[in-house]
Amino acid sequence: MSTGTWVWIFSSIYWAYCIFWGIKGFAWAKRSSQWSIADRSLPMWLFLLAATATSFSGWTYVGHPGLIAFEGLAYAFASFYVLTIPITATFFAKRLWLLGRRYHFVTPGDLYSYYYGGARGWGEVIRWMIVLIAFLFSSFYTAVQLVAAGQIFSITTGVPVVVGSIFLAAIVFFYVAAGGIRSVAWVDAIQAGLLWVGIVIIGAVVLNYFGGWDAFSARLPALGPEFLEVPSAWNPGATGSTEWTGMFQLTYMFSLMGIMASPAFHMWTFANKDPRPFPWQQVFASTLFIGFALFFFTAIQGLGARLLLNDGVISFETDSQAVPAIIGELVGGPLAGLVVIGALAAMQSTGAAYMGTGGAMLMRDVYVRYLRPDAGHAEQIWVGRLLVFAIVTVAMVVAFTNSAALVLLGGLATAFGFLLYMPLIDVLFLRRFTAPAMAFALAFGIIAVSFTFVSTTYKYPLNLHSAAWGVIVGGIVGVLITLFTRKREQSDSEVMTLRDELTGWLRSVDTPTPAERRWRKAMWVAGPLWFIFAIGPGEVVGNNFISIGGMPSVWVWQITWWLLGFGMMWAMAFKAGMSRALPEQIERANNEPKPVVAEVGLRRTLTHEAE
Repeated sequence: MSTGTWVWIFSSIYWAYCIFWGIKGFAWAKRSSQWSIADRSLPMWLFLLAATATSFSGWTYVGHPGLIAFEGLAYAFASFYVLTIPITATFFAKRLWLLGRRYHFVTPGDLYSYYYGGARGWGEVIRWMIVLIAFLFSSFYTAVQLVAAGQIFSITTGVPVVVGSIFLAAIVFFYVAAGGIRSVAWVDAIQAGLLWVGIVIIGAVVLNYFGGWDAFSARLPALGPEFLEVPSAWNPGATGSTEWTGMFQLTYMFSLMGIMASPAFHMWTFANKDPRPFPWQQVFASTLFIGFALFFFTAIQGLGARLLLNDGVISFETDSQAVPAIIGELVGGPLAGLVVIGALAAMQSTGAAYMGTGGAMLMRDVYVRYLRPDAGHAEQIWVGRLLVFAIVTVAMVVAFTNSAALVLLGGLATAFGFLLYMPLIDVLFLRRFTAPAMAFALAFGIIAVSFTFVSTTYKYPLNLHSAAWGVIVGGIVGVLITLFTRKREQSDSEVMTLRDELTGWLRSVDTPTPAERRWRKAMWVAGPLWFIFAIGPGEVVGNNFISIGGMPSVWVWQITWWLLGFGMMWAMAFKAGMSRALPEQIERANNEPKPVVAEVGLRRTLTHEAE
């Protein structure tokens, strides 16, 4: 059978699985909380797979190896997002779950509006900013995934890109809208495995074409320092034309850390039955499992694609075309069907998560809160489904009318997500910013991210990514406004009583043990060192590191720090107790009632959930 036939066979089986869970979720989701956050009932193993699939999108499958083909091993340091993405969850996920469970938060808007003053103005401003960031993620970042899926499907089956993209979007829309986050999680469970298997197979096919590792590694020196070395920390022209210096790489990772700080992952956190899967997902599923595929097989794909291009075996002009070119030329038969559905799974897993959570946030934070506060569960669910359709429609319109804007806004989305580090750190740890300070910090952060991302004259000043500039500018603004507004806010006894109760309860339930304190002190040393040498200015030392088995020294450096990073993640999540929840903590979150003070003076701070 032809490659196209095999792709249709495998895709049909995969789509049948998606539709099955859409129908099953439709029959199950009868209450708003069931559709929005799976009734807070996602089991441990399901979250492990679903969160992993959602974190690593079609960009991991297609764009990441493609950029290695264009930028070389200097860009391959981006594979460290298998650590930096879950590091965000290590910092925040457990504490977010504890608050969500006790206070019945459903959306991040619920949390931040509640903490920063509820209906008293500034809390609602912050809620709207969170909704805006969520919309950017769910509409434009999703469109990138669906159109990329349509392109790969077109290459292997001949179906026009527009037709394929709309058809694939319709499949995703069906199971997301029908079953909500629970259906998304069950589909993501198989998508995580398909993503990993597909990456490994494509890399193995490239190795096989060259005749194995020895033959492949013998060809690598011919690529030269432009592809095999790292430029100096501040000078992007030191070894070639790449901009992937240590400083830019470090701040670029800040942008990717915004994925798990995004509004969507707040809701995934609230949807869990308990927080026990968090450290296992962060340390093993993401850092170890996906890390193995990226540090070995996406690097093989990228460097191999460059060699194949030089040899005239394949042809591509952009990074997004490199992996499809490998699939089209070297992969055939059943393997082609498997790697194509791996690509579809990688892209749709991310798109589905953002579509579902985006629709749920718009439904709850806009429709229910402002238009129909007494809406019943059936009405809320159907409005949520319509809003998911609106998100998909906007995404497709932008995708096919202005592809340049699509790429721009898709890139902005993750940088915007990193801005949520400011309220996350403040609510969960710092407890210093006032409500107007946080509102202005987010506003100026959005402006700074946008300006340094789209400007041609001031794009990435000092070779720092826009995500870093957003937090730098927003943080400075927040500190200054806090100095001028602290006394006035502290005079509002109702808001301060509420805030003190929330932070006091969180502090009492999540106080580290003496052993955990010692581990945390050690991580305050190990963590910054890892960031400097693994993804920061110190990575340039890898140019003169050892070479093993024909592997370039920078590649060996990356693998070495990946393994060290795995140990660091294990220590942070488990030994330091940053992500591991104790049974007594879970029991308190489940059994202690929401305090009466939560409703004092705050009009409809939390809209009804009727659990």
